[in-house]
Amino acid sequence: MKHVTYAEKSLLMDDTLVALLMEYARLVASAGEGDTVDLPAVGSDGHEVVATFLLTPATVLMAESADSAMRPPTDVGVEADLRKRIRRLSATNLALPEEDGPIGIDDELS
Repeated sequence: MKHVTYAEKSLLMDDTLVALLMEYARLVASAGEGDTVDLPAVGSDGHEVVATFLLTPATVLMAESADSAMRPPTDVGVEADLRKRIRRLSATNLALPEEDGPIGIDDELS
């Protein structure tokens, strides 16, 4: 289980969902895009919640390990959806070759 801090809120979340959230947030930022994801979590009051994360290049997320006997909520459908989004965005972020060929070192700088 991990504490995820987002917009001054700390939530407890499943390790796998946190890893997927962080990877997806990284890809969204790299692509200069934005998206929202709804993830199950445990709020500061100890109740299960569904948290909506707005992911943009300016999003600041932090995850840290948590020592708790509580089992965080998880959802296989949500996990599958995040994996699908990651695959889709990973495919669109593949480096494309330069049209004019690779950029070389300027002779004056050598």
